[in-house]
Amino acid sequence: MMKTLDTVVDGEPLPKILVVDDVSANLASMRRLLSSVKAELYEASSGNEALALCLDNEFALILLDVQMPDMDGFEVAAFLNDNPATCSIPIIFVTAAYLDDINRLKGYTFGAVDYIAKPINDAVLLSKITVFLDLHISKLRLKSAMDELEQRNKQLESEIEERRRIEKQIRHMATHDSLTGLGNRLLFLEHLGRAISYAERHVQPFALLYLDIDGFKQVNDRHGHGAGDALLCGIAQRLRENLRQEDVTARLSGDEFAVIMAPVADAEAAVKHAWRICELISEPYVLTMDGSTVEVKIGASIGVALYPEHADTGTDLIRMADTAMYVVKQGGKNGVLQASLDLPAVSQA
Repeated sequence: MMKTLDTVVDGEPLPKILVVDDVSANLASMRRLLSSVKAELYEASSGNEALALCLDNEFALILLDVQMPDMDGFEVAAFLNDNPATCSIPIIFVTAAYLDDINRLKGYTFGAVDYIAKPINDAVLLSKITVFLDLHISKLRLKSAMDELEQRNKQLESEIEERRRIEKQIRHMATHDSLTGLGNRLLFLEHLGRAISYAERHVQPFALLYLDIDGFKQVNDRHGHGAGDALLCGIAQRLRENLRQEDVTARLSGDEFAVIMAPVADAEAAVKHAWRICELISEPYVLTMDGSTVEVKIGASIGVALYPEHADTGTDLIRMADTAMYVVKQGGKNGVLQASLDLPAVSQA
């Protein structure tokens, strides 16, 4: 085997050429002939040696003698053609014997791209080698460009995914209550608008429940804001676990919640469900703060309004449910009231 002194030109590795011939004089002659070619030259004096070199190197071109003892050029080409790692290496058969069409076709079947007859015409051989080396270099550059493009695409996909994740996170922070994890007023109004649009298209009523917690201020005053926060989280957890998957729950302000029940059969069904929520919230809470626990009991005042029975706009529906809720609070708290146009005006101070 022989290599040129330089293995890199213009920042790119030199292509490799393998010359296979069992006659040392032919190898020496080919070496002199290819001395001007910008390539690494490898030599093999047998088919087995050539196959071994192909396992460890990526050749741009193989100049393969047809007539060799033990393993001729056709057999070498057949082995190379059967190996996925070497099947695409172009082979120029070099032969001193006349090859008929059948043998030439045999060579082409095994990966031959051309034939050169001995004695070799230097200019013809150099011209052919130059073409294949240029093709090899172009292929490598294209592969490098494709690899770089693929890497850049992966980076872009990663950047886009990260941007989507951040946008989703920002969206979640903007539309959800940071303490309880429930939707906030902004998300509630979005869902209310969607519920109205759906109800209009499908002529399907839905209910809006407005909840205000009775006794929350006393828990805060007696046990501190930590207890109040823990209580709000407990209320939110009970609502999440006991409402239907299609229902929407939101924390509107300090101790005020809302539930959109869509769909709902009628006002009676909505009120029945509101009473269930009222009873659920009224069950005792065991709050843990700074390693100590305290049991508290609260209630809920709930106003129920149906769309479109009680109002045909989101603003009016909220007002009707809110008014019903405040009537409950002023009438003794811890109860449920369905909205009605006959409800008296109440002070919400």
